[in-house]
Amino acid sequence: MSDRTDSHDAAEIRPFPPARKLVLDAGYIARRKHMMHGFLEVDVTEPRRLIREHKERTGETPSFTAYAIACLGRAVDADRAVHAYRDWRGRLVLFDEVDVTITIEITLDGRPFPLVHIVRAANRHTFHEIHDEIRAVQASPAGSPGMGFVRAFPRLPAVVRHAAYWLLGKNPRLQKRYAGTVGLTSIGMFGAGHSGWALGMPGHSLAVTLGGIAEKPHAVAGSIAVRELLAVTISFDHDVVDGAPAARFAQRFVSELESGAKW
Repeated sequence: MSDRTDSHDAAEIRPFPPARKLVLDAGYIARRKHMMHGFLEVDVTEPRRLIREHKERTGETPSFTAYAIACLGRAVDADRAVHAYRDWRGRLVLFDEVDVTITIEITLDGRPFPLVHIVRAANRHTFHEIHDEIRAVQASPAGSPGMGFVRAFPRLPAVVRHAAYWLLGKNPRLQKRYAGTVGLTSIGMFGAGHSGWALGMPGHSLAVTLGGIAEKPHAVAGSIAVRELLAVTISFDHDVVDGAPAARFAQRFVSELESGAKW
């Protein structure tokens, strides 16, 4: 037998990065939840105008993700039941603080990787404070508590990692401490100018996915105008959140996003 490799089968073989086991784990957690999803288009013309004006004045580009986190924190704060978790006795635990888990793309071992970072008490911080926090993590990922987790946790056997996730699912306070209470993913930055919704692997009672932003005709005060519309997916754990509270939350969140009032 020949050891020669046919040129048609040429390929590059790379080791599977240990940190990517966390992505596999996210799928493991997500498929155990009973999620319902809503797909919305949100008119973000006003906050986007404020971003451009701020950049013209200062040269700094404000983080739209930070703005969305601030809006999300206020919307959840108005009805904390949407980020409730069941404890081992079946009771619902509604936290006062809204801890928003986000992913920030960093370079890990020479490859892009989504670092998980928790913005604590987003309902008690301004957009500018959240913006500064995100920029600090982008500038120095090692300063985020999530970095140590990314380095160490994936090296544990899968059975140990799954046991840890089971424990988080039974203890809301551990869930809050290590995974936050709400999830937010922003993929629009990778498809600027194109609209589109995304459906991720939500592992929280409430998860928000920000898709693309595109200019489209939109009804405004009885007339049609070209506006900047953001595609938003909102996912709820139906075990703890019903349709009516979910719809009211969606209305509040959309109102917060569109207004730009808390800029």
